[in-house]
Amino acid sequence: MLKAGFARGEITPPLGVSVQGYFEPRTAKGVLDPLLATAVAFDDGEKRAVVMSIDVIGMNMEFMSLLRPAVAKAINAEVDGVFIACTHTHLGPGIASTEAKIGKFENPEYGEWLITRLANIAALAVNDLAPVTKRLITRGEVKGVSFIRRYRMKDGTVRTNPGWQNPDVDHALGTPDEQSQLLIIKREGKPEIGIVNFQVHPDVIGGEHLSADYPKFVRDTYELNVPDSLCMYINGAQGDSNHIDIRLDPEKECAGGYDRARYMGKKIAMSVISNYELAKELNGEKISYAHKIITTKFNKGTPEEIPAALELAKRYHELGSEGALPDVHGMLRTEMIAKATRIEKMQSKPDNKELIVCAVAIGDMVFASLPGEPFTEVGRQIKANSPFALTIPACCANGYEGYYPVASAFSEGGYEALTSRYVEGTAELLIAGSSEIIKSLK
Repeated sequence: MLKAGFARGEITPPLGVSVQGYFEPRTAKGVLDPLLATAVAFDDGEKRAVVMSIDVIGMNMEFMSLLRPAVAKAINAEVDGVFIACTHTHLGPGIASTEAKIGKFENPEYGEWLITRLANIAALAVNDLAPVTKRLITRGEVKGVSFIRRYRMKDGTVRTNPGWQNPDVDHALGTPDEQSQLLIIKREGKPEIGIVNFQVHPDVIGGEHLSADYPKFVRDTYELNVPDSLCMYINGAQGDSNHIDIRLDPEKECAGGYDRARYMGKKIAMSVISNYELAKELNGEKISYAHKIITTKFNKGTPEEIPAALELAKRYHELGSEGALPDVHGMLRTEMIAKATRIEKMQSKPDNKELIVCAVAIGDMVFASLPGEPFTEVGRQIKANSPFALTIPACCANGYEGYYPVASAFSEGGYEALTSRYVEGTAELLIAGSSEIIKSLK
């Protein structure tokens, strides 16, 4: 008999810790709302697995190589049965960026504490195991929340976040994935569990006060409107989407900030709650899991690009972004610095990079991990290729190693392609590898 358990715990760090997410240093100066870790454990009598959602921006594979075994040990499971996704809030503590090595990650005292804390929360979820009486799925559509942030300008160039009401924008390069998904787990004698899946960047609020951003309001809204329920939120493929509707006037309309995050979270949650009664029952109880190593190449830049990039990176480290490029503003400055620092960092790298994709299946549904920020189309393709009734892709899961633009973006340009650590075709390798292991579990 399949059993499921739920646990949630606070992971808010002390003030003063470094906050990741931008090309300027930030430290936590306050708390808007607590950061949380949520765990859902599964046990079919033979295998055990745990799925966790953490309110941090990401944890690289080096850090996960410490964290996942610690969680596995705490719940008496195999490491492949540990699935840890980060919501990617930009108002969470820095832990293990793409460059951090074991023992050298940001906020090391907090990072060490976090490993123990997450293992304990997973163990609490196992302690809460109760027989599953029914599992159901439903889906919804969320309009006006997620927007592709890469645009073709009228002059033919490509820009990321070109600015509110920019008259030089021609069209967006792609369409957002507006599908929301919900897994409902009904349990004997315990509150039911809802796992909500959508995909958009949690970078809505800004500033230096810690917050889970819109995922907090997804969870809060779901639990408020579904009696006797507990909610987890898993963020999907969101590397080229965010909350910015460039048609809005931020001086007159709710275009960002805490209220916008609340609006987004409520709308995502209500999109699946409105179809709650239409949910269909899932078959199967067997737990299975697998992983696959994918080898790609680092994107080191061309010989012609390297000298200028190294010079700009040097100025950036000495003077900051504004001092390095005083005559360039906004996202264009960020793009130029992102490209320069990427090329600088890549010079010391080997040619090849190994990435890991993982999947955990429970009956006719599967969780699929992607180690970083894949473009929307990556998640859309993985769902389309899957033979399971429900497939939940998760960004920043079991590792965070950067952006994964689709192949066409490399010739188009924009922040994501300029900052991508890997060569063209890596996103397609992730799609193929993830689809392969998902099909093997079916």
